[in-house]
Amino acid sequence: MSGGPGAVQISWPGADLVLLPQRAVWEPSTGLLLLADVHLGKAETFQAQGVPLPSDGDRANLNRLLALAHALQPQRVVVLGDLIHSRIGLTAELRQKLAALPNLLGCPLQLVGGNHDAGSWMEGLPAEPPQAQGALWLSHEPMRPPSPGLLNVCGHLHPVALLGRSGDRLRLPCFALDRAGGQLQLPAFGRLTGGHPCDPALQRWVIAEDQVLALP
Repeated sequence: MSGGPGAVQISWPGADLVLLPQRAVWEPSTGLLLLADVHLGKAETFQAQGVPLPSDGDRANLNRLLALAHALQPQRVVVLGDLIHSRIGLTAELRQKLAALPNLLGCPLQLVGGNHDAGSWMEGLPAEPPQAQGALWLSHEPMRPPSPGLLNVCGHLHPVALLGRSGDRLRLPCFALDRAGGQLQLPAFGRLTGGHPCDPALQRWVIAEDQVLALP
């Protein structure tokens, strides 16, 4: 499947990728679905620190992921780091949900470890090192691929684009491509994550009203 309405296709030598409004990347030729920075258990982490955040964020994020997998029928889902927010938020209930996730997705689930995943053990879901997937180099933090010609697809930065002025300014999650440097930054998949403005010199696509829109 191409990714559906609102998606945008981009090309890299050896890879045709689809930028999805669901804040993920789809490679139709291999059935690979990529996303980053889900930060499950973040509300529980803040609650343990006395911050009263609602606990329904994980369910919403997981439901979005399951709906996307149902629509695309991927062969494999890879999370590019920060699947969870911290060990404090990795409750017994969340462990059960993660254990059931591959069956619910209908395909293998893989985790390229991020800084927030460090020190946490999740049954059947080891935090793996950065690795190649065809023409792609998958990592959590941005990095230079070990071989020229590979496209580093990464998370960690939570890129957003700032649009408008002062009081009318919007902060929209975005994909950011450094074509010369061989890097594609993914927006955070999780809703309770915030974002950091990315370099406007990069090629950017914002996510607005269930559409991926190219910026000038």
